[in-house]
Amino acid sequence: MATTTTFTTLLEDLRRYLERGFTLESDQLVYEQLPRLINLAERRIARELKVQGLINVLTGTLQAGLAVYPKPDRWRTTVSFNFGSGDQNNEYNQLFPRDYEYVRSYWPDRTQTGFPLFYADYDYNNWIIAPTPDAAYPFEVLVYQILPLLDESNQTNWLTEYAPQVLLYACLLEATPFLKNDERIAVWQQMYDRAAQSLNGEDLSKILDRSARRTEA
Repeated sequence: MATTTTFTTLLEDLRRYLERGFTLESDQLVYEQLPRLINLAERRIARELKVQGLINVLTGTLQAGLAVYPKPDRWRTTVSFNFGSGDQNNEYNQLFPRDYEYVRSYWPDRTQTGFPLFYADYDYNNWIIAPTPDAAYPFEVLVYQILPLLDESNQTNWLTEYAPQVLLYACLLEATPFLKNDERIAVWQQMYDRAAQSLNGEDLSKILDRSARRTEA
C-alpha cells in the first residue's frame, strides 16, 4: 500500500534528498527553513499550474446597490463569474470580464443600478460589478486559489493527495538555491516539469489551460 504524503513525511523526504536538516541541533538553519520552503513551493505551484484541484467555487448574493465584492482568501485568478435571475433565480447569466477602466467608463456612477453585465478586478482583494446590481441575485464564482498551506496543524491538502511528486520537486527547486547547490537546479526543474506533464495523465498543454479544447484519443 502506498504511503500517504503529509507535511511531516514531506519534511522527512526533503531531508533525505538534501542530506541536510535532520535535527535542530546539528543543522538549525536548514531545519528551520524547510517548512518555509514547502510553503514557497506551494505558492509556486499555484502560480504556475492551472488544474482542477486548485479551483474553488465561491457562492453568495449580489446585493442591490452594491458594486464591490470581496474575493476569497488566497485568491489567484478568476475563472468565471455567473449569477441567477428570473422568478426562481434559475436563469443563467454570465458576467463578462473587463479591465477596471472599461467598467468605470461603462458605468461611471456606481449609485445608479441596472442588470449586471461585467466584472473587473477592483484591486487584489475585491471585484467590481457593472452595472451596479438592481436586485439581489445569487452568484457563483470559480477561482484559482492557493491551497491552505501545509504546516504541523494542516498535514494534507489536494497536492499531498493527488500531486505529491509535483510538490516534492517544487520543494527541491526552492531548497536548492537556498543551499547554494545551483548545479542541481536543472535536475529538479526537469523532474518538476515531467511530474507536471504527467499530472492527471495529460500533457502540460491540456492541464495548464482550463479553456483549452480537450480531444479524446
